[in-house]
Amino acid sequence: LKGLTKRFGPILAVDNISMSVATGEVLGFLGPNGAGKSTTMRMLTGFIEPTSGTAEICGLDVTRHPVEIKRRIGYLPEGAPTYGDMTPESYLGFIAEIRGFDGPEIRRRIEAVTEKVDIGSVLRQPIDTLSKGFKRRVGIAQAMLHDPEILIMDEPTDGLDPNQKFEVRNLIADMAKEKAIIISTHILEEVDAVCTRAMIIDEGRIGKVHMTQLTSLWTWYHQTKTWLDEPESGGSFLDRGAHICDALRWLTGAGPSRVFGAVGAAGGGA
Repeated sequence: LKGLTKRFGPILAVDNISMSVATGEVLGFLGPNGAGKSTTMRMLTGFIEPTSGTAEICGLDVTRHPVEIKRRIGYLPEGAPTYGDMTPESYLGFIAEIRGFDGPEIRRRIEAVTEKVDIGSVLRQPIDTLSKGFKRRVGIAQAMLHDPEILIMDEPTDGLDPNQKFEVRNLIADMAKEKAIIISTHILEEVDAVCTRAMIIDEGRIGKVHMTQLTSLWTWYHQTKTWLDEPESGGSFLDRGAHICDALRWLTGAGPSRVFGAVGAAGGGA
């Protein structure tokens, strides 16, 4: 991405973002709701056009080569939209046909992703009747179906229980050996668990974060939360809050209200 910007009328949703991701990396896109994560991903995948700036995947501009770009990426959108009246099996078969597969290859690919995301028990059940976690896993399966070079996933563990989150994080880490992966989340723990590097986005602007810094932020947050939940543990809430505020302000350039909003959102989802 180079100078990527998106305006919706007077609203500046994404403000001059530049970044790159290489094979073998998992980039965590961390920020509170409304920060610009999903809008950036939609531009990167060609679903909406940027107001200015460029986005390239494998050297191809997403606005000039949209079909070729979509062949090379797997995309899990926010909310993992699917067709509720279809079963996971029929839905994945439909996606495979759209991707240009036929015959035995369709079956082989469905079986492979079914095993990886563990949806075999609901494969022939209408998607509308599935839990939020299973719907999310069906969405992950369709993103992986064609074995893309690049995976772009908007909150991939949203709605999953702790065991499912652990499995998906392991799957992401395993796939990262041969792919470039971008995941968005508002959960600090998520980025710390699976990402090789991270960027914090707030009000459409970003700041790079080293994983050691992120771990420190995660530790500081829990120190503060422990004091809040257990005042008898000692320590100053204001002192610890100031540490977090200073660190996030330095990383994002955000004001105190947005900083504490980001920390609260991150901790609330952990």
